[in-house]
Amino acid sequence: MRVVVAPDSFKGSLSAAEVAARVADGVRAARPDAVVTCLPMADGGEGTLEALLAAWDVTPQVIDTVDAIGRPRTARWATSPDGRTGVVELAEASGLPHVSDQPLQPLHAGTRGTGEVARAVLDAGVDEVLVCLGGSASTDGGAGILTGLGARLLDDDGADVPDGGEGLARVVRIDLDGLHPRARQVRWRLAVDVTNPLVGEHGAAHVFGHQKGANDGDAEYLDTALRHWADVLDRETGVRTHDLPGAGAAGGVPSGLVAVLGAETEQGAQLVAEAIGLPEALADADLVFTGEGSFDSQSVRGKVADGIARLAAASPAKPSVVVLAGQVLLPAPLAWEAGITAAFSIAPGPVELDDLLHRTPARLTDLAAQVTNLLGRSGS
Repeated sequence: MRVVVAPDSFKGSLSAAEVAARVADGVRAARPDAVVTCLPMADGGEGTLEALLAAWDVTPQVIDTVDAIGRPRTARWATSPDGRTGVVELAEASGLPHVSDQPLQPLHAGTRGTGEVARAVLDAGVDEVLVCLGGSASTDGGAGILTGLGARLLDDDGADVPDGGEGLARVVRIDLDGLHPRARQVRWRLAVDVTNPLVGEHGAAHVFGHQKGANDGDAEYLDTALRHWADVLDRETGVRTHDLPGAGAAGGVPSGLVAVLGAETEQGAQLVAEAIGLPEALADADLVFTGEGSFDSQSVRGKVADGIARLAAASPAKPSVVVLAGQVLLPAPLAWEAGITAAFSIAPGPVELDDLLHRTPARLTDLAAQVTNLLGRSGS
């Protein structure tokens, strides 16, 4: 029996690698002869770097940079085993949790620190850069990443505008003379898990700004600033990003990187799956386990479970896809329609959240053993 274990993390409880290890224990308990392949997954947001480090078995690099409000911070990055792909996780330097010890600064927070990480990745000689978006503290349209790479954003007087979304409203020209010499020579791939456009009622500021500390007035200001930024990008590069699907991710980061660096936005779970070799692993699998904290309607709209179900359906073996989750809220018919064979909650019954978090490792192992035994005996 060939089993692939490819879960997302259980946020607040276990990393994707820890979930995979516990599920694998259950599979082997039920079928000691099973061939088990663990490929921890992520949807392109927070936790993606950790999943890739585990799948590739590589050691991360560390760089001194700044957080979203300019304070010193260290951030990790990695390269693939062959050295061709560099991985930058935006949340490492510019993530919201790192600035939550202070009153949030929605107008001033930026992504310059992530740009400095990306500079180090380019210095390592990679052919492509994978930027994992998600967990951003800022709404700066990717301007900070560009300045971290050496670009200058200038106002009417030829002076550099300040970091953050507020500065976007003052940009009149983009000076690329100091841009890292390899920045436009490599391929940039942006892992996104949303389809929101850059601006408008469904854009970065109005949909995601409030979780970064913006009130209604701030959100309106930031939306106007992003629209102006998109206008400048259009004029300077000839690339329109106002309505680009996914451009609203991570405070609008894709807009600047698509226009200036030619970056490509991709569905995060699919991009990660390809990077860790999941399609190849599924080619002869009988069963694939995935999982996440909550299996709900969002899970089958571009998240990890959805990506795995699509890959399983396209593989020659067409393995059964089983979801293990903290809670299962998606009705079975909708799960089946999305290509999920079955979904099970690890909750043993009515239980307090803290108790369930404590029991998560053991429950994952036990449930995986039961499912493996059932499907194994049925001939899978």
